Amino acid sequence: MTLSFWRYTHLALALFSSLFLILASVTGIILSYDAVQEKTLPYKSADFDKLTLGETLPVLKKNYLEITELSVDYNQFVTLKALDEEGNDINAYIDPKTGKALGTPVKKSEFIQWITSLHRSLFLHEAGRFFVGVISFLLFLIAISGFVLVLKRQQGIRNFFSKVIKEYFAQYYHVVLGRIALIPILAIAVTGIYLSLERFNFFMPKDEKVKEIKTSQADLAKNNKENFFKNTLLSDVKKIEFPFTDDPEEYFIIELKDREVEVNQGTGLVTSEKLSPFRTQIAALSLDLHTGRINPIWAVILGLACINILFFIYSGFAITLKRRASRIKNKFKAAESKYILLAGSENGSSLRFANAIQKQLIAAGEKVFLAELNRFKTFPKAEHIIVFTSTHGLGDAPSNGSKFISILKKHSQEHKTHFSVVGFGSKAYPDFCGFAKKVDTLLENQTWAERFLPMQTVNDKSAEEFVEWIKLWNSKNPILLSTTPSVYNQVPKGLEKLMVLDKTPISETEHTFLLTLRAGSRTKFTSGDLLAVYPANDNRERLYSIGKHTGNIQLVVKLHPFGLGSGYLNKLEPGDTIKARILKNKAFHLPKKATKAAFISNGTGIAPFLGMIEQNKVKSELHLYSGFRMVTPTLLAYQKFAGIMMQKEHLENFHVALSREAEHIYVMDLIKRDAAFFIRLLNQGGVIMICGSLQMQNDVENILEELCLTSNSKNITEYKRNGQILTDCY
Repeated sequence: MTLSFWRYTHLALALFSSLFLILASVTGIILSYDAVQEKTLPYKSADFDKLTLGETLPVLKKNYLEITELSVDYNQFVTLKALDEEGNDINAYIDPKTGKALGTPVKKSEFIQWITSLHRSLFLHEAGRFFVGVISFLLFLIAISGFVLVLKRQQGIRNFFSKVIKEYFAQYYHVVLGRIALIPILAIAVTGIYLSLERFNFFMPKDEKVKEIKTSQADLAKNNKENFFKNTLLSDVKKIEFPFTDDPEEYFIIELKDREVEVNQGTGLVTSEKLSPFRTQIAALSLDLHTGRINPIWAVILGLACINILFFIYSGFAITLKRRASRIKNKFKAAESKYILLAGSENGSSLRFANAIQKQLIAAGEKVFLAELNRFKTFPKAEHIIVFTSTHGLGDAPSNGSKFISILKKHSQEHKTHFSVVGFGSKAYPDFCGFAKKVDTLLENQTWAERFLPMQTVNDKSAEEFVEWIKLWNSKNPILLSTTPSVYNQVPKGLEKLMVLDKTPISETEHTFLLTLRAGSRTKFTSGDLLAVYPANDNRERLYSIGKHTGNIQLVVKLHPFGLGSGYLNKLEPGDTIKARILKNKAFHLPKKATKAAFISNGTGIAPFLGMIEQNKVKSELHLYSGFRMVTPTLLAYQKFAGIMMQKEHLENFHVALSREAEHIYVMDLIKRDAAFFIRLLNQGGVIMICGSLQMQNDVENILEELCLTSNSKNITEYKRNGQILTDCY
């Protein structure tokens, strides 16, 4: 069956039953807590599981004048109804080893009784029992449909517990916790269904009531040979009814978990045995599994499963609302539109990017039609067809693009039409953008299609990578689209609070300041990661390279006139807090295997390198090349820091270029001066990392390319491909 079938089934079942599942889960949490709390009461005897009736009954007869009944509940508390030596009525929990009374049985509190009634029947008596059974069945179907969705997402049972790519909070934990809670939720659902059916005697034969099954004389003889009292554990007993008198014709009636026996009080022989119906045993097992009453650990697991059900209801609806937020809205019809945008999306992410392009093209006065991939057809006035598509699983189509390939073969455009493809995916999967590549190849082979732009891939919904496609578009199309990444980012949610610990001052000659921030103790980051700041409290973000300094975040920021981000950060004082988020930037982490590296920066690009140097505990050979305008207090602080790091052997040397001093030296001059060092570094497998302005990056790469060519070495592209030249420039 198709993915959409299972998804809509899963959603429909959840919508229909959500209110009742909330009630059942909340009451289930309370009842599981009550089941665990009962286990803490001091009424269970030590070594209870080893006691036999042959050890217990003589002790009780010795301590009590007359005994009426003994019962063992699911907590393995032993209750005795008897008369003591003084003729007083006894109804108490006892220690079966000594016969000593431990406490008086107490009924469940009115609150727990109320919760139990609500959980079992919603206060609707038999009709409520039936309805709760239906809800249990729906929970079973929800669990099964969710299981199928995870199988399809993970590409089979073998990958069921493999890594889940985190797209956003609700989606990630809906899948991860769903896998963990699947078994207990199925246990709750199946046992709930059985108990409801048992309540209405569904498993009882229609033409008779409970049928007694007596054992044969041979079986009785076998039991008597084995000494019933000596070999029967007290833990297997549910209830014992004692004889009223000493008359040999009066028997012990002992109810065990799987049968009921009569035992002659004079001879101790089993006189009859009645097996419990199999359905009764299954009902008892179902009740044990459903309530967790026999095992506190299982009761805790059931309580956590109920909490997970509440979370699944929240996260499931959050996922649905997120998909609906990216739903398609069109101002123009397909037949009149010049631009046709086709989106293939599993969770709505690529639709978000397509929507942003649609709005900009319409704002430019163009007629645009946006549709799902499966709605491809002949578009009479189309001049451009742009495909934005994700890949599901291992190179498969997303659910709304599953029919695209077959539809494409049936429909062709009546005139030459430009096409472009943008693929969205995750490099964590082996078939990165696999489906987008198929679409690109298929379109290229259509007689009516003319390529407008080469295919562009976007990893993990990166707005920065999407902007690279925008730049290609702007270079060939008179309609210019925004190249600001924040335009394609969602409005940030769940930002983290960071406290300002220190900020260096600026002056007429010093326009750069160092800002130190403290993150939460659970926040993980390293030098080279990025801090996204939202100075206007909207979706406009500013990114700053992080240096990890004494466990805190250190930024090097240049104050720009009217700068939105730098102005905001410069106004902060120690003790202030800001909301931001940390973006992992693994492509610019110092490789762990790098034994030698050269850092090249200008201005604020030095920040991540300062942190990498401080974190260099393995004492790799690191060389720092930095360009500044003139000597400033900040530069002096860098030089002092470098001196300390060189003493600790964390840094080999610190080369400084000053462009506004008398000698007018630039970073590129330092690279030319040390050309032999850089060539040797690359040939020996070392790493060059560049951080700063894009202009500086271009100049440095041009010089490195010249050096590579003159030394008959590889070209710079090969070194980039090998991960030996890493850049993070803006």
